[in-house]
Amino acid sequence: MKKLLLSTALLVALGSTFTSCRDVKEKSESAADAVENAADATGDAIKETAEDTADALDHAADEAGEAMDNAAKATGDAIDDAVDATGDAIDDAADAVEGAAKDTKDAVKDAADKTNDAIQGN
Repeated sequence: MKKLLLSTALLVALGSTFTSCRDVKEKSESAADAVENAADATGDAIKETAEDTADALDHAADEAGEAMDNAAKATGDAIDDAVDATGDAIDDAADAVEGAAKDTKDAVKDAADKTNDAIQGN
């Protein structure tokens, strides 16, 4: 009876050992699958982040280019306006000098006429 009891205990122990090894193998395979899935998800996230960063850099470069074009146009417009204003100021100054010269000429002529009249006794 002792042998029967010990033999049964030995069979139960061996049976649980084989079952236990099978469970461990299945759990380790499940853990390996989980690690592989996590690695794939991380790779996908890194790829998407890199693509988003590249898109953002392209957009920023386009915006900077447009800003530079707008600044160049505004500078050109300001230069054109300054040239026009300078031309107008030169024209106004020339008109003023011409008017002053005419006024001076008229004043000299009047003075000369008065001097002639005074000399001739009129």
